[in-house]
Amino acid sequence: MTSAPLAARLDGLLFFPVTAYGPDGALDLDVFRAHVRGGIEAGAAAVFACCGTGEFHALTPEEFRACVAAAVEEAAGRVPVVAGAGYGTALAIRYARLAEEAGAEGLLALPPYLVVPDQEGLLRHYTALAAATSLDVIVYQRDNAVLTPATAAALARVDRIIGIKDGQGDLDLMQRIISAVRAEGLDLLYFNGLPTAELTGPAYRGIGVTLYSSAVFCFAPDIALAFHRALRDGDDPAVHRLIDGFYRPLVELRSQGRGYAVSLVKAAVRLGGLDVGEVRPPLSEPAPAHIEQLAGIVERGRALLAGLPKGAR
Repeated sequence: MTSAPLAARLDGLLFFPVTAYGPDGALDLDVFRAHVRGGIEAGAAAVFACCGTGEFHALTPEEFRACVAAAVEEAAGRVPVVAGAGYGTALAIRYARLAEEAGAEGLLALPPYLVVPDQEGLLRHYTALAAATSLDVIVYQRDNAVLTPATAAALARVDRIIGIKDGQGDLDLMQRIISAVRAEGLDLLYFNGLPTAELTGPAYRGIGVTLYSSAVFCFAPDIALAFHRALRDGDDPAVHRLIDGFYRPLVELRSQGRGYAVSLVKAAVRLGGLDVGEVRPPLSEPAPAHIEQLAGIVERGRALLAGLPKGAR
């Protein structure tokens, strides 16, 4: 069930920082801190550390705890910090407790590893995770963790489960989930969690889902914030201008390589002047030609901002 304070604080653009590595591939906490600090100062409403964009899958438990603690220290209470937690139930609980020790305020429950559970199994998994710490939990729906409306309503009754982040992209299912939870007199937060969520922002907004994660904020917070304001204010011309000239080309480039939802974002952060290193295996770096295209897309995005009315930038 929804509970303050975390649920009340998740109102704005959500920042999912990349995890920084040095030339030797080891964790670089100084650069990670700079990345998190820059995002908060740019206007992030929350920091989601060590999640998908942050390569949760590639981090040891010790690295995970160190990153979450660094994000908490940089946030210094200005914005909430939410940490990823995944794999099977036992490991998800271990990561949840590490996040709690590090000072996080919430968890993003990533899909279980490898297996394809049924609805009863998903309900047991998330219920156990929510009971393991005092942290509020957002369930990330995608891939092998897709909820039925009945399961979503059951999760809404579980103490400390406050929301569902949708990475599946099935708007019919999301509308039925929202309706089922509402019909039970319950409440959840709902998030658009698709890669480059801005592209589908207008569609999700149409069913009442206004919160979303922005990978673009990692490398172009000015563009991400301008789009967020335009979508919030119903400025359709600005929304269409940025979708047509920036977000659609970015999504089309992202579709050119496996893992680009992470590696292309990390490359864009480096293009912006912060050396966060390369992605860890099993991900690979984008092709040089694609990085060149990426630079052009970001440049065109900023040119589009210059053409918007001053209040929309």
